[in-house]
Amino acid sequence: MEKVARLFDCMEIQAREPRTDLLNAKENGVWRAYSTQEIHTMIYQLTIALLDLGVSGGDGTTEGRDKIGLISNGRPEWIVTDLAVQQTGAILVPLYPNSNPKELEQILNEAEVKYLFVSSQDLYDKVNAVCANIPSLKAIYSFDQLDNCPNWTVLLKPLPDGYRDRLSAISKTIGEDDVTTIIYTSGTTGRPKGVMLTHKNIVSNVVASGKVLNQIPLENKGALSFLPPNHIFEKMCTYIYLFYGFSISYAESMDTIGANMKEVKPYIFTAVPRLLEKVFEKIMAAGQQLTGIKKKIFLWSIKVAEQFQIENQSIWYKIQLAIADKLVYSKWREAVGGNVKAIVIGSSACPIKLEKIFTAAGMTVMEGYGLTETSPVVAVNCYINGRKFGTVGKLIDGVQVKIAEDGEILCKGPNITVGYYKNPEMTAEVIKDGWFSTGDIGELDKDGFLKITDRKKEIFKTSGGKYVAPMPIENKMKENHFIEQMMVVGPERKFTAALIVPSYTNLKPWCAENNIPFTSHNELIRNSRVIELYQSIIDGFNPEFNHVEQVKKVTLLPEEWSIDSGELTPTGKMKRKVIMEKYKTEIDKIYSGEEHGGELSVVSGEFLKK
Repeated sequence: MEKVARLFDCMEIQAREPRTDLLNAKENGVWRAYSTQEIHTMIYQLTIALLDLGVSGGDGTTEGRDKIGLISNGRPEWIVTDLAVQQTGAILVPLYPNSNPKELEQILNEAEVKYLFVSSQDLYDKVNAVCANIPSLKAIYSFDQLDNCPNWTVLLKPLPDGYRDRLSAISKTIGEDDVTTIIYTSGTTGRPKGVMLTHKNIVSNVVASGKVLNQIPLENKGALSFLPPNHIFEKMCTYIYLFYGFSISYAESMDTIGANMKEVKPYIFTAVPRLLEKVFEKIMAAGQQLTGIKKKIFLWSIKVAEQFQIENQSIWYKIQLAIADKLVYSKWREAVGGNVKAIVIGSSACPIKLEKIFTAAGMTVMEGYGLTETSPVVAVNCYINGRKFGTVGKLIDGVQVKIAEDGEILCKGPNITVGYYKNPEMTAEVIKDGWFSTGDIGELDKDGFLKITDRKKEIFKTSGGKYVAPMPIENKMKENHFIEQMMVVGPERKFTAALIVPSYTNLKPWCAENNIPFTSHNELIRNSRVIELYQSIIDGFNPEFNHVEQVKKVTLLPEEWSIDSGELTPTGKMKRKVIMEKYKTEIDKIYSGEEHGGELSVVSGEFLKK
């Protein structure tokens, strides 16, 4: 791709090879395709309207430029708004739709947002409840038709004569080093921070990551989008699509992804590991319903996929893989439209087992690593050459990494944030001599692959003075399909323990097969045979860890952790502090009584060391 400076330069590139289906969304139950020309016209109309409302780049400084808020699910209007705001010289402040009112109020006030766009009635109501406390806010516009909020289309008026000259004059004042967006982190701990990202930050990531995506043999450049576009991972990938000639289709909701995939038939999509876990659960649940030879073939195909290696496959393995593909994997691909070539994974660690299974099935999992502060990609596994299971791939072009004495990953490059908005102290804490401290512990192997071993802040010390890194333990044990979610605990305690949410999708069929009756999850996790099952799982994994890391006791929990119930961030990461507080009684019970020693045994849904 030619050298570009700003994100909105994608429009000029798109105009050279326009599409009839640049952006696509369901409207009143029917897919609606927006052409390149339609989208560009709306962007120009909204840009002029914002300028006429007084929105501008001010004195050119980050503080002096106007801020425009955006709270919406992914849809064509999101991209139109983002590009229009960029062309005015103002700064976009996107927020998570599931943010609570208090958090919205805090962010909108700190950023001094001038105008706000929301997608739906519930989001308008949420903001309207606190807007009286946001003095900078002048007006709210909605994408959906609402009775009590002006629709954004009132701003889309016929373009006046000379509008291109007006926009061109403004464009010349916007440079690659100007901040284009302030993205507030979802915050696994504490108050969200406003990460300032420049055009150069994101464009450099788009270009370097785009080179990786260009390795994928796509018959048609069609992508499905369903992750929050205000998250830098989805936003940056969206701009890869916009710069490299893709068509983007937006899923109606997280609940309709499966149906939308069958309709859209995408070749690529981005996801978080949690989604792959859910998809695999459904695959396993369907497989468990089979009988006779069909079930035996299904279970055999899973074993074949679990043995997948990138290189050095034997002829016998290739034969087995081809048979499994014809009989089983091809049906999986049909269930997601039949065209998926690659799944780009980010946000958190993906279990190696899932990477192997989906890649073996012809849907290559490309796991990468990064943070909001790194725009976001630091490293990524390529489609064919340059990938290794158990790592997050090789560094992308232009990004440097060094490992500090304590194992922390430090990054440097054009993708590194210029800092946190209105927080120079915290900026100085994490950026020293151009090197950004990621807070992650990792290592670079001899072949240049980056491996993440844990979060620096999540490593804890037991009361015996021994350090435990919880993430590798959790990721390894979650490879078992009976474990849905898991959090290792034990700071300043005598031994390592864990909270486990069983995979009820897989556990219930197992109970049916073994004639175990139950009426509720609470009853199920107290059943002695269920407890024995989980004891055997822990027994199987523990020898892979040193003594202090071995899980000595576990409590099974009846309800899954979710974003809505507050245990997960909007991107699916565990809020460890929230979970620790919510389950304090259960954790205290784990550590009550005398210190234990000897073999694992079970009492009332918990593993105890006698």
